[in-house]
Formats: sequence, structure tokens, C-alpha cells
Amino acid sequence: MNTSMRYHSVRLNKELCKGCTNCLMHCPTEAIRVRKGRAHILDERCIDCGECIRICDYHAKVADIDTLEDIKRFRYRIALPAPTLYGQFRNINDPGIILTALKNLGFDDVFEVARGADIVSKALAEKMRDPDLPRPMISSACPAVVRLIQVRFPDLIPNIVNIRQPMEVAAEIARAEFVKKHACAPEEVGVFFITPCPAKMTVIHTPLGQEKSAVDGAISIMEVYGQIRPRISKIQKDPEMESTATSFGIGWATSSGEAKSIFQENALNVDGIQNVSRVLEEIENNKLSDLAFFEGNACVGGCVGGPLTFENNYVAKNTIRKLVASTMARRPTTPQEDVPVSMINKYPIRMDTPIEPNPAMKLDDNIAVAMEKMQRMNQIIEELPGYDCGSCGSPTCRAFAEDIVLGFANEMECIHKLRDRLQSMAEQMVEVAQIRR
Repeated sequence: MNTSMRYHSVRLNKELCKGCTNCLMHCPTEAIRVRKGRAHILDERCIDCGECIRICDYHAKVADIDTLEDIKRFRYRIALPAPTLYGQFRNINDPGIILTALKNLGFDDVFEVARGADIVSKALAEKMRDPDLPRPMISSACPAVVRLIQVRFPDLIPNIVNIRQPMEVAAEIARAEFVKKHACAPEEVGVFFITPCPAKMTVIHTPLGQEKSAVDGAISIMEVYGQIRPRISKIQKDPEMESTATSFGIGWATSSGEAKSIFQENALNVDGIQNVSRVLEEIENNKLSDLAFFEGNACVGGCVGGPLTFENNYVAKNTIRKLVASTMARRPTTPQEDVPVSMINKYPIRMDTPIEPNPAMKLDDNIAVAMEKMQRMNQIIEELPGYDCGSCGSPTCRAFAEDIVLGFANEMECIHKLRDRLQSMAEQMVEVAQIRR
């Protein structure tokens, strides 16, 4: 396995970990092991989807992200609210109030990521007209899904749309427009994403498809919500904080929002990282080649189900639905109509570096050695009970066999094999005792 350390927003608090197997059994890349009564996250396999944060009853999995205090290291600060933030406030039908609230928290300007989604939607719709693209094209919007493909489905990397995430597009435009308006240096401006998930913090530090992120940090929606909620009823909207996003850009907060924004009927949208994994297997096996577009969201319901949000994801999804309807009534336009072509040409929209496979699941770099280890693995698997109970500290019997072959575990850590061995030893002791009589 690759032992070089990567940046991860998802971290383990060892003091709180009780050594249960909840996280072990839910990790989509089998990146967690339980050894000596504590969980361990395998650096090279973790995709920062946040599923372990969501599932841990002891809050031992946490997200390492920025706070509102961190914005002070910049002279000027810009907030990039994910459209999911709007879904946290049930009775607000004007995003401008939320934008004003963010400005009151110490930001000099606010740029909607929903507007970035509008721009990406236009670029993506144009991209999808190319008949020579591999099918289905796979959305690049969810970094956890892209990293899942890097680890488990590397053959599908060519299918990933080479268009940057709305967060990155919004950051590029926000900084450029602020610098032009205020005649300041770009390095004086800090751009912070208000995030529903830890994967966005990770992608800021280790970008996908670009050399360097245009975003300087990420602050959880949970923290921002806690600051805004007590004072929301008293906020008077700043006239300059009018929302410019279309209803389709706001709709990106929920599953299927992206596909709807490009008016792609031959599309499949799937939410929940385990569900996404199953469909990617179908695509990899060439069972969905007639599909034009696949939109995968690691979180149930889309970004509204992110582990760093406050509101129940179904309630948030309904709030977004109503906001989409009121925005459409106020501004009945689509991204294709609303976004000028100059925006696509003026700012970097497409990825500038290739997305590479992550060989975390390779048994060895040497093919011959890897084949030998695979043969040994299969032998061990045949000898295991096949219960996939997780009591050995590995998520499945297959993963346990792999751990043994790689030298990270031994066969007697399987309680079923240990029980059989102890039973056999007990029987032998009885036989010896009888012989001596």
C-alpha cells in the first residue's frame, strides 16, 4: 500500500472511539479497520465522504475544517455559500436575507455557489452535445464520488466530465470581481466556502482536476447556522445582497438538481454513497452504456444530506423545493438563457490537470508478486467462514484475507477460527487426559 500521507478532513478522535464496528461496515472503500479496540482510518483509501461521521454514535469521527475565526487572516473576506445553506432555514423565501446574514458575520462580500452552478450548467449542457464523448458521462461535482472512482473504478475516469466544481468556478469569479472593484491584491482576499461536507475541505487542499484550488478554506454549515439562526428574524436585507442565481442553480443542492439544470432526460441520478457504488459497478460492467449522464451524490438527498448540515435532509430538500419554485416565479429563466457566453470564455471552467487513479487497492506494484498474493488471498478466503461479521476488525472476510496477506493481521483474529482452534485444542487435551489414566 502507498504509505505517503494525504490530507484528509475526516479525522478520528481516539479518545472517543469505543471500537464498535458501525463505521467499519459502512465505509464504501473499506478504509477503516478496528485494531486493539480502536478504529484506524487507512489514509490511502479514505475518500472523505463523511459516512463514518454520520454513522458514529460516539462522535469519534470528526471533520477538520476552518472556523469563522480563520477568515481574519485575510484583509478582505468573501463567503461562498453552498445552496444547501438556504435549505437550513424553513421560512426564508429570499436568499438575499441569508447573503446579508453572511455579510454581517464579517465577510466583505458574498458570491453564491448557486451562481457558479448556473455557469457550470451552461458549460456542461454545451459539453453534452459532443457525440464522441464516452457514455455515460459522469458528473464531477461531488468530490467524494470522484475519489471513489479513483480508488474503486479507475477505468471510469475518462467518463468524468472535465468541468470544475461550482465552488471553484464561483471562487475564481468572486475573487476576480472583488479585486477589480476594490483595486486590491488577489492575495489579500480570502475566499471561504460554506460547506455541507468534509470532502469539499479535502478537495481544497488536494484539488481534483486543477493544480491549485481557488478557495482558501471551508467553514461548516453547522457553524454558520448556529451564528445566523438566533438573529435571522431581525435581519434587514442589504439591497446589494440580491440573489442572482437561477432556480436551477439553487436546485443543485438536491439530488437530480444538476441533471435538471442541463435538461438531460437520459440521465440517472443516485444519492447515498453505497447506492452510487452499486450503480458505478453497473456502468463499469457496461450495463448502462445507453445512458447519457450519471449524477452521483455521496449524501442521501444530495448535498442537503451532508454530515456538516443542521437541518434534517428531507426537510431541507422540501425547503429547497419551495425556494426553487419561488425563484422560478420571480426569475423565470434557465442557466442557458441567463449566463452570457463571455462568462464561459473569461474564467477557467474546464479542468487543467488529469484525474489520476488511486492504486490504494493494489496488492503490490509488481504484477507477479500481486498475483501470488491474490492466490494466497483466495486460499485464505476459502478457509474463512464468510460471515462478514467485522469481529476481526476488518469489514469483510475478503478484506481480512487481504490484511493477512499484506501483513496487517493474522488468521487467529477471526473469532470463528479461534473458537474452532480452541475447541480442537480442548478435545486434544481431553484425549491426552484419558490416555494418561
